[in-house]
Amino acid sequence: MSDVDAFIRFVRGLYGQPQGVIPLHAPVMGALEKARVAEAIDSTYVSSVGAFVSRFEEAVAAFVGARHAVATLNGTAALHVALRVAGVQPGDLVVTQALTFVATTNAITYCGAEPVFVDVEEETLGMDPQALQAWLRQYATVRQGVCVERASGRAVRACVPMHTLGHPARIGAIAEICAEWGLALVEDAAEALGSMCHGRHAGTFGRLGVFSFNGNKVITTGGGGMIVTDDEALARRARHLTTTAKRPHAWAFEHDEVGYNYRLPNLNAAFGVAQMERLPALLASKREVAAAYAQAAQRHGWCFVPEPVGARSNYWLNALRLPDVAARDVFLQATNAAGVMTRPLWTPMHRLPMYAGCRRDALEVTDRLADSVVNVPSSPLPGLGE
Repeated sequence: MSDVDAFIRFVRGLYGQPQGVIPLHAPVMGALEKARVAEAIDSTYVSSVGAFVSRFEEAVAAFVGARHAVATLNGTAALHVALRVAGVQPGDLVVTQALTFVATTNAITYCGAEPVFVDVEEETLGMDPQALQAWLRQYATVRQGVCVERASGRAVRACVPMHTLGHPARIGAIAEICAEWGLALVEDAAEALGSMCHGRHAGTFGRLGVFSFNGNKVITTGGGGMIVTDDEALARRARHLTTTAKRPHAWAFEHDEVGYNYRLPNLNAAFGVAQMERLPALLASKREVAAAYAQAAQRHGWCFVPEPVGARSNYWLNALRLPDVAARDVFLQATNAAGVMTRPLWTPMHRLPMYAGCRRDALEVTDRLADSVVNVPSSPLPGLGE
């Protein structure tokens, strides 16, 4: 970027903050959240049993248009359980993308499975359907209704695309390919609450979808996640696994399999109920921020990353694209030194030591984007927390 000082001035003007540190993404909270959490405290139900957990699940399900929702401690736990109930088993292969946060790949590993990395698209930053199809045609076949890797005979059980920075991937095309090959589609929509693709909410195209409510997401519960699905049996099993696989009983502790203590506490859910009430205003404000970046980019010649054609992004994190890794690092150094937080995309998974040996395609677009894209301050505009 030719004029980093102009960018810094723009961001400070956008947020009306001439001094101090401007965060990458700060939560919006106030009296509403305090009131809901106080209700949870007064109820004496502060752990994973409480009315706010169900209320939060119902609110998220209704917003995204899913029949069922299961609240968890965080998005990673939600993805882990979603993969389990989708049928992922130890030794399986799961196709995903290398341009993602490490939790996506870790959740696959928690299941005893191994990730396969295919490339992403320039436009969406998400999984490239053509790269997915190409890998399957080259290395996989369907035997007795199960997709397997030809060379090893190992099941290719599932596909996990991620909606990068809240921009929807070409999920319709990915879903068609998964149906053709018999893969369970589990959407990592951790960053995409409020994002739509051709009028349908991200996270609802597959058998299961997953959202995150970490402190830096569009809405937060402090820490939290959600599994959504239209399949009642999958939802029931997810709820069972996330409550330590405890069978219902008035007093006995009976568990019928290895489960997980993954349910969201009532206190966090109360916070989430309040945040869901704010969500429409938060999404509107974030689109204002994105529009301001887009207009400034036109004036200054910056390369702004817009929402994909046919999609409506929540613009969780706005992004600029720099010419190369050297320009990226100069930009990161200058902006952070000036108190304007910017960050690169995540280190691609195939560059991490624990995943360096995984199956993958050339990942040319992944490497190019990782070396050139930076995230810029994307909090909602001031004044929404009252």
